[in-house]
Amino acid sequence: MPKKKHFSAGRVPLILFLCQMISALDVPLDSKLLGDLVQPPTITQQSPKDYIIDPRENIVIQCEAKGRPPPSFSWTRNGTHFDIDKDPLVTMKPGSGTLVINILSEGKAETYEGVYQCTARNERGAAISNNIVVRPSRSPLWTKERLEPITLRNGQSLVLPCRPPIGLPPAIIFWMDNSFQRLPQSERVSQGLNGDLYFSNVLPEDTREDYICYARFNHTQTIQQKQPISLKVISAKPSKERPPTFLTPEGNESLKEELRGNVLSLECIAEGLPTPVIYWIKEDGTLPVNRTFYRNFKKTLQITQVSEADSGNYQCIAKNTLGAVHHTISVTVKAAPYWISAPQNLVLSPGENGTLICRANGNPKPRIGWLTNGVPVEIAPDDPSRKIDGDTIMFSNVQERSSAVYQCNASNEYGYLLANAFVNVLAEPPRILTSANILYQVIANRPALLDCAFFGSPLPTIEWFKGTKGRALHEDIYVLHDNGTLEIPVAQKDSAGTYTCVARNKLGMAKNEVHLEIKDPTRIIKQPEYAVVQRGSKVSFECKVKHDDTLIPTIMWLKDNGELPNDERFSVDKDHLVVTDVSDDDGGTYTCAANTTLDSVSASAGLRVVAPTPTPAPIYDVPNPPFDLELTNQLDKSVQLTWTPGDDNNSPITKFIIEYEDAMHEAGIWHHQAEVSGTQTTAQLTLSPYVNYSFRVMAENSIGRSVPSEASEQYLTKAAEPDQNPTSVEGIGTEPDNLVITWKPLNGFQSNGPGLQYKVSWRQKDGDDEWTSVVVANVSKYIVSGTPTFVPYLIKVQALNDVGFAPEPAAVMGHSGEDLPMVAPGNVRVNVVNSTLAEVHWDPVPLKSVRGHLQGYRIYYWKAQSSSKRNRRHIEKKILTFQGSKTHGMLPGLQPYSHYTLNVRVVNGKGEGPASTDRAFHTPEGVPSAPSSLKIVNPTLDSLTLEWDPPSHPNGVLTEYTLRYQPINSTHELGPLVDLKIPANKTRWTLKHLNFSTRYKFYFYAQTSVGSGSQITEEAITTVDEAMASRQVDIATQGWFIGLMCAVALLILILLIVCFIRRNKGGKYPVKEKEDAHADPEIQPMKEDDGTFGEYSDAEDHKPLKKGSRTPSDRTVKKEDSDDSLVDYGEGVNGQFNEDGSFIGQYSGKKEKEPAEGNESSEAPSPVNAMNSFV
Repeated sequence: MPKKKHFSAGRVPLILFLCQMISALDVPLDSKLLGDLVQPPTITQQSPKDYIIDPRENIVIQCEAKGRPPPSFSWTRNGTHFDIDKDPLVTMKPGSGTLVINILSEGKAETYEGVYQCTARNERGAAISNNIVVRPSRSPLWTKERLEPITLRNGQSLVLPCRPPIGLPPAIIFWMDNSFQRLPQSERVSQGLNGDLYFSNVLPEDTREDYICYARFNHTQTIQQKQPISLKVISAKPSKERPPTFLTPEGNESLKEELRGNVLSLECIAEGLPTPVIYWIKEDGTLPVNRTFYRNFKKTLQITQVSEADSGNYQCIAKNTLGAVHHTISVTVKAAPYWISAPQNLVLSPGENGTLICRANGNPKPRIGWLTNGVPVEIAPDDPSRKIDGDTIMFSNVQERSSAVYQCNASNEYGYLLANAFVNVLAEPPRILTSANILYQVIANRPALLDCAFFGSPLPTIEWFKGTKGRALHEDIYVLHDNGTLEIPVAQKDSAGTYTCVARNKLGMAKNEVHLEIKDPTRIIKQPEYAVVQRGSKVSFECKVKHDDTLIPTIMWLKDNGELPNDERFSVDKDHLVVTDVSDDDGGTYTCAANTTLDSVSASAGLRVVAPTPTPAPIYDVPNPPFDLELTNQLDKSVQLTWTPGDDNNSPITKFIIEYEDAMHEAGIWHHQAEVSGTQTTAQLTLSPYVNYSFRVMAENSIGRSVPSEASEQYLTKAAEPDQNPTSVEGIGTEPDNLVITWKPLNGFQSNGPGLQYKVSWRQKDGDDEWTSVVVANVSKYIVSGTPTFVPYLIKVQALNDVGFAPEPAAVMGHSGEDLPMVAPGNVRVNVVNSTLAEVHWDPVPLKSVRGHLQGYRIYYWKAQSSSKRNRRHIEKKILTFQGSKTHGMLPGLQPYSHYTLNVRVVNGKGEGPASTDRAFHTPEGVPSAPSSLKIVNPTLDSLTLEWDPPSHPNGVLTEYTLRYQPINSTHELGPLVDLKIPANKTRWTLKHLNFSTRYKFYFYAQTSVGSGSQITEEAITTVDEAMASRQVDIATQGWFIGLMCAVALLILILLIVCFIRRNKGGKYPVKEKEDAHADPEIQPMKEDDGTFGEYSDAEDHKPLKKGSRTPSDRTVKKEDSDDSLVDYGEGVNGQFNEDGSFIGQYSGKKEKEPAEGNESSEAPSPVNAMNSFV
């Protein structure tokens, strides 16, 4: 099986685009495949209309044509048959119509001067060439004349005439001296368009004896010279200053006529003293910005690619300090004929209809004439299938005898256009021209193009299939090109397999199989890294490659994009490049390139070589900029740029970067043009048409990049037809009856010439309509109105300019505008899965009723009734959207025990369709939410009262509440759990027979018939027994406790005295004054960093005790005696204690005191009570 890489559609060698009007349509002349098909002649090559020959060489008049059977050739000369057999000097090349006239041996070129026309003929018709006017080039000598010396006074004006002999083609004029050095020119001295040398005023330095006018005839490569002219300027008193007057043109007004597409050149040269300056304006408009250029020190105004819009009055103004003078040039732009739509070849089957259209424009309007097989149609044999209407020939019910070659001639007084277009009537079943069983191999995630070149008449339809039983492939995933190629935009592993192309027309069917394999891409998983090494050392670069197992990569190492030096110091193994004994020349960029038959990857790293111990260390810097930029070999699409490098500043230049500026389209903006090796000082640059180029060069070394060089001289390239079309072409309707065609327009650089326009074409994809086209300019959108709703269209946008058309663009598919869907989904069914989830099913709507892109289905649902309260209330509707063509979906998050209603609607890009019939459903009971609140109130010695609010979401009928509680001891261990069932209608419950001074934890939740809901928890403490509290207070009367407290107070007092003495360096601390100054007997807490002490606490039970608090003799602490109550540290309404006597608030995590609220007693328990609660 032959193997073959995939190739794009543009490279298929034998592809036919068959329809009624197709550009350059041919019957494929492959003798193996289509040897029995006939085709009328087509002229493929011919000499130019105005053919100037070199009389020193043989005359070759070209005429090449193709056809089947191969055509025969004949010639006319000056309108009569040219019998080449009677002239021994004339021969015709075998198998060709090209004439060779041997004038080198004998004969003269002038003998064969005349108008020639070639005819190529076979049984299907005759094609003719243009009228080829053959003229020999002429470079006559100057007539001998005696030139008198010229003597002028300083400041006078002067015109030195050239008047070259009339040659063919016209000579190029320039002035030089005897040493062949060009004479310097300036605003004062310049050469006119007619070749004369003009002096606005002469100066003594103009004196010389060798003013010589030269005429160069490029065709014969000869230069003729006029006799030298002698000029002497008398350096006496200069002439009196004077205002400007025009040396050329004469008078105040003149006329100028130019042809469309040429360069319009207007000239004004003035004399005066001082030297005048020239200005240009257009009286009835502005000069075109991108096409206007000034030459010859602004004495010449040039407008390129001139068009009818450039007609008008142009005024030149010559001005100096003494005055100004004006001259008006009236410009008229005429136009030789140019094509709007040249006729295109037709291949038709018997009984079909077709059209030849020949449309041209010009100024004046060209005349359209038709010929058939080289004979004017008026005197040609009649054809009943043909009807001529001006620039159009219509064919109906054609038969084989209708085959012929038609010529369209569009002419006016400035020229003519001649185009051949054949009508070939064939009846052929489909034929596949692509070889069978081609194997395509493609890298994954890249496009795959499978070719199916075909031929047939009528035009076959193409279908592709995958596998042996697959269905026809459609354009939702694939791209089916008009030339038969199947494109897979992103080929995946599952794209591999066998594909079958089937071509059908009414005469038969043909098919062909090709095979596709998908390969893994080649990747560099370990790239070489930048290295800086010392001279004489060793460096290694690593490059690891991963590739498809069936592809064998070739690993190549490059240095500076070239081959590695042929040096044994460079060694390459599987994954490494090693360089030993590194020298300065080894510095540069090293690239690892991995290539397979399908793809290639590369990675680069730089090597910088430094001296081991530089003494003194050289100064490394970026290079100096290049200079002396020069443009040579200036061609239409290329130019050679040469420069001189600047100093490399001790780091070799690795590359030069060339940038360009387009002064016509983007003045001041520089773009990247090319990069060359640091060893090159010249570059051949590829140019684009219609760009006014300037270039600059930057040098780069391992340190960095230089500043740019000075810009080169400007170079304007010729205009050409666009070579690309707009991108991002889309067709999307904004209304049900329109199609909006948009595209990304070309920029000025891409236009390749003036007069950029766009040919927008469209037709219905599934209809038989012909293409409708319109030409627009300066827009990127066109709206087609009156379209049917949501119909697929084929769309093309082709760029054109004043030179011609861009290549034929590929058609893209769009859709006219969408409208709202017409039909609601039917058979809506609801399946309740559980109390919060339901599943909805529906039948899809017919695709035609969608009237747009199906985006999905949308479910509206809402809770309309509460089953528990049985009252209606409106709730906002909820929406769920399901993408694509799904016909079922889940509704999550429903409220249990509720009544819901829903409907379904189909959605497209325009909006929603009508709603389906409302469908109601109920959700079953669920478990309730937690009770809304739980509070413990009225604590007593052995009881606690609980109050609560029912759950906010009962989710059914509440059956009961469950209360579970358990005590918590002093070590936070939980006691036995008690369960208690409470009727559902209760919101308050009192627990009795509890332990006094005990903390309890409560768990509370509601229940329905389905089960238990979420619980809410709370903690509370029963109150303390008063008798026990009084016994606990009696500990303060114990003698040991009083002694202990006194000792502690005395110790603290001594420490305070010692501390204050140290702080005051021996001074006395006025304790009495301090105590008198504070009405509150409690000493405020002090921090260690202030030299004071913090709170005192008992190390055994960790109970907080305020330092410095004093206890009265009755062993109680009154609130009015101290504001520092332990209640201040509490978390809730009352300060509470744990069973171990510790204060609850110290575990609360709060860092600030909160005001006590709702204290039931005016007394607060003292720290003493807290300690005695253990005893």
